[in-house]
Amino acid sequence: MKANSDMQTIKVDNLHVQFPIRSAFLRREIGAIRAVDGVSFEIPAGSTVGLVGESGSGKSTTGRALLGLAPATSGTVNIFGRELDDLKGERGALPRTGQLVFQDPYASLNPRMTIGATLREALVYHGIASKADCGGIVRELLDSVGLRPELAARYPLELSGGQRQRVAIARALAVQPQFIVLDEVVSALDVSIQGQILNLLMDLQKKRGLTYLFITHDLSVVRHVSNQVVVLYGGKVMEIASRDRLFAAPHHPYTHALLSAVPVPNPQIERNRAPVEMRAEPPNPLAPLDGCRFQKSCQFATDECRSIEPKLREVEKGHLAACHHMQSDAVRGALGAGIQGVTA
Repeated sequence: MKANSDMQTIKVDNLHVQFPIRSAFLRREIGAIRAVDGVSFEIPAGSTVGLVGESGSGKSTTGRALLGLAPATSGTVNIFGRELDDLKGERGALPRTGQLVFQDPYASLNPRMTIGATLREALVYHGIASKADCGGIVRELLDSVGLRPELAARYPLELSGGQRQRVAIARALAVQPQFIVLDEVVSALDVSIQGQILNLLMDLQKKRGLTYLFITHDLSVVRHVSNQVVVLYGGKVMEIASRDRLFAAPHHPYTHALLSAVPVPNPQIERNRAPVEMRAEPPNPLAPLDGCRFQKSCQFATDECRSIEPKLREVEKGHLAACHHMQSDAVRGALGAGIQGVTA
């Protein structure tokens, strides 16, 4: 039973990613940037987990580590019953298991190759099809992301931002992956185009049974696409909950601060809301604070928060938070009063 469960889940356990800092003289290691510092969560097959947090929280590094693009210092990643290290050791297995779609599609597409050539290259390199058989598959891929087949003859510069992002998604789909990391894929697009791309991703997920890790700083987007949300700050997990539970009842002050910035489609409520301001910059990954990473911006911080790091604790089944005071009446009352209208 446990083995079957592992086959249906991506499991990240105590993941650490550190980048060494070396001296200019003799290139000795003199420190390390702790980009991801003990992150654990799961992604059930066929679902979308939103990974949220402000810039520098470790979101993108976590996503890349899940695909072996950022080497883990310690911890394990198990993708549908197979260890990441085993997949990396088997030629071509990891790209066929998981793909990454970047924020800027123009930077990730070769400007000297036509769209058709870009897709054919992926198909041939990964042994999906021979050069002679690529034509029909390229047309199917373009159609699957809502692009006309004649666009195969164009170059990235000739396409709009939304069209380029559709091409990037088509290239990821070319190798028939089970899992896709979507790294801020709509943040550079106009709002109307964002909606189109999000609807496309959800439609592809239903048709192909895809599993997504959706990385973003925008909780409005998370509310639209995610089944579960993981909140990161300073390389640490602050809270994990289902989308509906997180928006209805956040248990960490940092999550509350993020939610306070989500626009509410009710002018009267929006006028009366007071966004929670961050009082300090994110912690320095070179020298993380003792205790809670969010202590300098938290209005509820105590000596305990400044000396003892809070562990993730279960609030209720499937909802975890890392806060010493998440059950106190003062904290619960303040958090609950600040989310009016967000779940509307």
